Amino acid sequence: MRKKIIEQNLKHALLDEGPLVRELFGFELQEHIEEYLQSKQRDGDKFLFAVTEHTNDVAMLLIDENNTVHVNEDARALLKKLWRNAYRYNVKRLIPQIADELNKGYLFFAGVKIINR
Repeated sequence: MRKKIIEQNLKHALLDEGPLVRELFGFELQEHIEEYLQSKQRDGDKFLFAVTEHTNDVAMLLIDENNTVHVNEDARALLKKLWRNAYRYNVKRLIPQIADELNKGYLFFAGVKIINR
């Protein structure tokens, strides 16, 4: 049951322009920035994003190719810009995986490589 609630909260925040909570970013994601930077560099990712949900609030971060950290609405806007028309499709496909990880008590993060067509 909790996983379905997490999925609904993620859909609202990521697909429906719902609110993202700065305090949640500070509480759950901020302390992991150095780990995310190391993972991004180690894996050769173009950018990396992380998402969390707690008590119906959602927060996210995105680390861009210059290792600048973008938080919440800025992160969502940049991810939309990077994925362009594929944003909704990609997020819809990822939400069940994100919810599963969060429901298990883990933070979700993913490095992304860009393929030019």
